[in-house]
Amino acid sequence: MTIHEQQSETQQEAKLFFSRFLLEWYQGQKRDLPWRRHRNPYYIWISEIMLQQTRVDTVIPYFNRFIERFPTVESLADAPEEEVLKCWEGLGYYSRARNLQHAAKQVKEQYGGQVPNDRDAVFGLKGVGPYTAGAILSIAFNRPEPAVDGNVMRVLSRYFLIEDDIAKGPTRVAMERLAAELIPEGEASHFNQALMELGALVCTPKSPRCLPCPVMEHCAARLAGCETSLPVKTKAKPPRPEERLAALVEGRGEHAGRVLIRQRPVSGLLARMWELPHWPAPPAEGGRGGALLPEAAALDRLRRSLRQAGIPARPEEHWMAAEHTFSHIVWTLQVYRCREEDVRALPVAAEGRAAYAAGQSPGAGDAGRPAGAGGPQDSAATGISGAGLPAADKDAPALNADAGSSAALAPGSATPDLFSAAGTSNGQPAVDGGSIEPFADGNGNPSLFSAAGTSNGQPAVDGGTIEPFADGNGNPEDGGAVRWINREEMANYAFPNVFLKLLNSYFDEQNG
Repeated sequence: MTIHEQQSETQQEAKLFFSRFLLEWYQGQKRDLPWRRHRNPYYIWISEIMLQQTRVDTVIPYFNRFIERFPTVESLADAPEEEVLKCWEGLGYYSRARNLQHAAKQVKEQYGGQVPNDRDAVFGLKGVGPYTAGAILSIAFNRPEPAVDGNVMRVLSRYFLIEDDIAKGPTRVAMERLAAELIPEGEASHFNQALMELGALVCTPKSPRCLPCPVMEHCAARLAGCETSLPVKTKAKPPRPEERLAALVEGRGEHAGRVLIRQRPVSGLLARMWELPHWPAPPAEGGRGGALLPEAAALDRLRRSLRQAGIPARPEEHWMAAEHTFSHIVWTLQVYRCREEDVRALPVAAEGRAAYAAGQSPGAGDAGRPAGAGGPQDSAATGISGAGLPAADKDAPALNADAGSSAALAPGSATPDLFSAAGTSNGQPAVDGGSIEPFADGNGNPSLFSAAGTSNGQPAVDGGTIEPFADGNGNPEDGGAVRWINREEMANYAFPNVFLKLLNSYFDEQNG
């Protein structure tokens, strides 16, 4: 027997050993997880989407709530997007929820509501990549398809001493081919789950537990003493830091006990979710990119941002700081308490005052309105600190109907364009579901400010001009609907984690 033949025989023995002992271990050690109690392909699909970038213990309660609310493909496909996003609230990466619902509609329309067991059909579903497709086909239908995620690549890299960069496409393809070879006949469902389980519980990233590992005897990395240096993976580019100024606008008079929230645009980052108004903060003069603005400059900048967005409020003092991590950006929010001002006392056009006043009573025009909400690539990594610090402490450390008043803010306008029945403007759906008559100029800008001057196309508040921001553009986020809400009404809206925590902290503080 040649050396090559001996090596090939040894490799084959290692593969057989791996598969046999891994399955034996799994039968005795597998966790009792809700999606493992049946082979419903819809439930398995939901669990695999939720488990992307999210820990198992975090996913379990979300999974249980989700399948209770949407027990079938049809129920998910037919649900309002806002309800799906609210049910997903807190898991982060909201594009997963949107893609999941889009794919549910595909399954309903193309496959009669039954998740297909055909490889090409599953791959054709929105948001389903090689791993998710392999997991659905193997776990639900026992098809011999590999399901290779980070856990699996780590296990295979160590056991077979593979030193190729797992961040590279060709390495993933090779891993998928190897994983497929390891699947015992008729055991695809159990084997793929066992492989994932081993990576999650034993062959962990930083401190692998080699002694209780069922396949340690033939693990090449352990025998070579290099298990902690594998797998090889190129580090991803760190997310870009971005400082932002946020306004916690506290209501007065009939809005007492409420705060103002706004809805994000219908597309892009965190699309249609609700938040506190916030804007990018320019770096401090003479400072480096991440330097904070001095307190006075931050207050002035926020005041101008509120004014340009048409929100009648005055910033008063720093409240706290918060951080929210996306896949490509880290927001550091400096949150300021702001006081609602009486729009009638502001130097705005009479038409604007009348329009704003028309929607100020709580519940105006909101009967039967579904909560708005969601968007891509936001993670659940949110840090908040500083609650309870003196409000003026500028060095504070980082940290289906709604009853609220409503308004849609025109970008750059001093006052909102209010509506009592929802609809569309230039093809964009409003929150309520009726229709809004298009503006006279045909481009979505209300003609409330005929007496006001403009600067770069932005209407002024008092007939003069507004100093434009450095980019010369209005903020596209300023065109969304706004609401005055109290704590109970938070349940009607889907918030990114950071704003959910900020609002809860604020209402906790108010309640003593």
